[in-house]
Formats: sequence, structure tokens, C-alpha cells
Amino acid sequence: MQGTAGPVLVVVAAIIAVWYLAAVMLNAPFQRDMYKRGGIEDAPLAQLVADTLSQDRPVLPAPHQVAVELWDTTANKAVTSKRSLVYHGGITLSSTLLGFVLGTALGIGLAILVVHSRVLDKSLMPWVISSQTIPILAIAPMIIVVLNAIGISGLLPKAMISTYLSFFPVTVGMVKGLRSPEAIQMDLMKTYSASPAQALWKLRLPSAMPYLFASMKVGVAASLVGAIVGELPTGAVAGLGARLLSGSYYGQTVQIWSALIAAAVLAATLVALIGVAERLALKRMGMRR
Repeated sequence: MQGTAGPVLVVVAAIIAVWYLAAVMLNAPFQRDMYKRGGIEDAPLAQLVADTLSQDRPVLPAPHQVAVELWDTTANKAVTSKRSLVYHGGITLSSTLLGFVLGTALGIGLAILVVHSRVLDKSLMPWVISSQTIPILAIAPMIIVVLNAIGISGLLPKAMISTYLSFFPVTVGMVKGLRSPEAIQMDLMKTYSASPAQALWKLRLPSAMPYLFASMKVGVAASLVGAIVGELPTGAVAGLGARLLSGSYYGQTVQIWSALIAAAVLAATLVALIGVAERLALKRMGMRR
């Protein structure tokens, strides 16, 4: 753990340095224009750099501006406040988790059907793959509008979009995992006169666990993206997606970046939790190295 901390810190420092440099370069044209309007000529470089990093609505906010916004909208705001990122993050998290659970269940079910039926393997899998070629930004408003038309609103429409994105990696990963047992192992199950259901529970599913957890990590991140995208057509009511949308409406780039960082932290936390569950499950099954 200590050996990996150094390289990680170096990479983080490099990212922050590049971020500051990019902020100065992208914000400098507007700041020079402000100098011309104010009759200021030949402003010192130090002043230019300081001013570009303290603009109210910068093209690219500096890291410290995003950090201040994050602190202000988390620690300094009540959890129930609509200006709190904790409040918006909780709303996005609820639709993310519901969509992820539905997507995981759907993916596992489809994988079991595909593995046990050659007809479904040849007919269903191409449709599963082609479903992911449809841009989510195009299909999300359609799902919201159609479900609202039949009286379904709130959490479920956003969760459906998360399900649409998260079921695919789980399906593909589980198909690979369920087919991972070697032929000699399957022959041994036949020797024991095991039924397909017994072979599934005793051999296929345990062998598929590493594949399942790996695909779940991808699926939960995709589910979060789906939840955020699903919030965009709702008119900026609540959620991290609504926070992004309202920030773009009013040119609040600092707000946009703080919501992006919050989404990234939320995704990393969810992936880390699945990693913990993976270690515990595989250790209990005697599969952890």
C-alpha cells in the first residue's frame, strides 16, 4: 500500500499542475479583454495569473475554486437544502442503485438463458449487443416522455435508463463466466448425473463470480451515468444531472465542475464497495488468492 501511494500522489500532483496551467491559458483571453476595457495596459504576469484563477465565471475553473465550491455545497449547506450536493447526490444515488439492481438481475437472467439455449444465443445476443449502439442521449428523453404519458414519473424512469446501460456489461461478463468451466469439469458433472440446474448452482455460478463482480464494477459506473443522463430531461429539478443542467443554463462553470467531481467520487465509492464485497465473497468461497 505504501509503495503505491507515491506514484499515485505524483500523478495527482501532475494532474493538478496541468489543470492550473490550462485554467490560466483558457481564462487569459477574457481577462486581457477585461484589462483593455478597464484601460489597463501591460499588466504584470503575476497579476494576470492571479486574476485568471479568480474569475467568477471562468471558462475553466481552477482546482481551488472547485474545492471551495465542493466544501461550500457539502459542509456548509444543510443536507435537505436544494443547494447541497449531498441532497442532489442522494437523489442520483437512489436511481443509480435501483437501476443497477434491476440491470444486474436482468443481465444475470439473460446470461443464464443464453448459456442454456443455443437458439437464444444465436438470436438474443446480437440484439443485446446492438441495443448499446443507440445513443443514450437520444433514448433517454423518449423513455421519460413515454413513461410520463402513462403516469409513471419520479424515480423509476431514471432507473430504467440506468438499467439500460448497466445490464449489458453484466450480461456479457456473466455469459463469459458461466462458460468458463473447462470441458472436463462439465463432463464430471454429467458423470455424476447432475441436472442442468445442479450444474448451474454447483459449477457454473461459482466459476462466474469473478466475472460477475468485474462486470458489476463496470455496470454500476454505467448506471450512475444513466441516472445523470435521465435527470437532464426533467427540467433541472433535482440530482447531479439537474445540477449540471442548471449550471450550464446560467454559465456557472464552477458549479458544473463541482457536480462532475461529486459524480466521480460517488462512482469511485460505489466501485470500491463492490470491490470490498468481491473480496469478502471470493474469500468465503475459497477463491481469493
